[in-house]
Amino acid sequence: MLLPLIILLASCILIPLTIRCLSGNLRAEKTPANAPDSGRLLPPGPRGLPILGYLPFIGPNLHQDFMNLALHYGPIFKLSLGRKLCVIVSSPALAKQIVRDHDVTFANRNPNVAAGVFSYGGRDIAFSPYGAEWRLLRKIFVHKMQSKQSMDSFYPLRRKEVRKMVAELYNGGGGGGGEVDVGRVAFTTVIGMISGMFWGGTLGNGDGDDDVAKVVGGEFRSTASKLVEVLGRPNVSDFFPILARFDLQGVKKEMKRVSGGMEKIFDFVIDRCIDDMMNKPRSDDDHNGQQDFLHSLLEFKDQDTGNSITRQQIKAMLMDIVIGGTDTSSTTIEWAMSELIQHPEVKKIAQQELTRVIGPDSVMEESHIPNLPFLHAIVKETLRLHPVAPLLLPRCPTKGCHVGGHFIPEGTKVFLNVWAMHRDPEFWEDPTSFHPERFLNENDEQSTRSLDYLGGSFHYLPFGSGRRICAGLPLGERMVMYVLATLLHMFDWELPEGVVADTKEKFGVVLEKVNPLVLVSSPRLPNLSLYK
Repeated sequence: MLLPLIILLASCILIPLTIRCLSGNLRAEKTPANAPDSGRLLPPGPRGLPILGYLPFIGPNLHQDFMNLALHYGPIFKLSLGRKLCVIVSSPALAKQIVRDHDVTFANRNPNVAAGVFSYGGRDIAFSPYGAEWRLLRKIFVHKMQSKQSMDSFYPLRRKEVRKMVAELYNGGGGGGGEVDVGRVAFTTVIGMISGMFWGGTLGNGDGDDDVAKVVGGEFRSTASKLVEVLGRPNVSDFFPILARFDLQGVKKEMKRVSGGMEKIFDFVIDRCIDDMMNKPRSDDDHNGQQDFLHSLLEFKDQDTGNSITRQQIKAMLMDIVIGGTDTSSTTIEWAMSELIQHPEVKKIAQQELTRVIGPDSVMEESHIPNLPFLHAIVKETLRLHPVAPLLLPRCPTKGCHVGGHFIPEGTKVFLNVWAMHRDPEFWEDPTSFHPERFLNENDEQSTRSLDYLGGSFHYLPFGSGRRICAGLPLGERMVMYVLATLLHMFDWELPEGVVADTKEKFGVVLEKVNPLVLVSSPRLPNLSLYK
């Protein structure tokens, strides 16, 4: 992943030097990594090359390289990636200092070039600076989309997509042993759920809207996939900000093009929603009792100020959900199925639980989720071994701060290596093995049974912790459980003949499988009418 980037850097290495010399700012640029204040001890770390820093020595899987470096330099270390000073933390105790003890100091982000484009310069929930605007956006998102009442009202829209997934799997080959790209099926289903919750009450309500919804939904899925792909590209401008103006790899230009396509979709549906609200006064019975997220946002009035949120803030929030809710959920489902196919005894127990709770003549409903403790344990164990964001989103301190006796300068990129913490033998028995039962053991001295996703146990942080914990956690958990349970309840799964399972990882926007999981499905339930 980084080799082409290093070659590009080597080919243009004189550009930043020439520009800096001509502009006379060679000494003016801040270099906290090389010039710490006297008496302020930076964390230890490997020495890199001039200008390039440690970039040439980093492999494609940063989380694994960082864990190996931590074994040598300790649970907190520094390195320079180009002109960026980075600090990596691999200890739950030190993570606690960052996300709880100094949470406000570390509550800001430092978005890369591509993220800055799709977030409208950091105006969204993920990258907005910590402050009043961020608190308002997060409050709206949590109350309007993440509350139990809101998510329950969106359930018919999610159910529609899951039933569609089952029918397509059955009709497209599942009824006769066809091969299935599990990650692709999960992504299509999740993106359908999200688009339904975005505008399911605006499109698809007669007068030709069904056809419009299909067209918009198709464009939405295609654009969302491309958006995630561009966001994951290595970009020289992220390591050498002085080169950002040149956009040498065209990442900024491409992100503007792709996010512009998504913005057109949002604008189209927002206009339709506004027209709908003006011409059809809403009652509790409109849209079969469903109120999509757009209506909620457009109707929002802050109780304290009476202000509404802007169109740009609405689009930034929708963009967040596209980035944060699609690949993360679908990748978790794919990893869970990958582990289960390699552990058939665990899959068998999960399917027995599903049959016992749901019954052989019924389909999976979200109301069944609280009664599936073993499946919950499977998802928790999947996220322990394969956290979708193994380094989380980097934090950026607003002022110099001491962590673990070491000074972290303002503006440093701070990564929490949760992938390493989730495999720490001090906290996890047999840490590299897939054992969902560890989350069900009542006699476990480390109380893994009580672990949740809320970030209170610092050796288990799949969604982060503190003020910047993943805002979409409740929705993501529901979607993963619902889709995974349906796949296991409705179908039996096995590897194609001659194919060997693997769990090779690929670091990117999310922690993906190197080789997509392709399985053969067959109906599991005797009542075939349940597949229509």
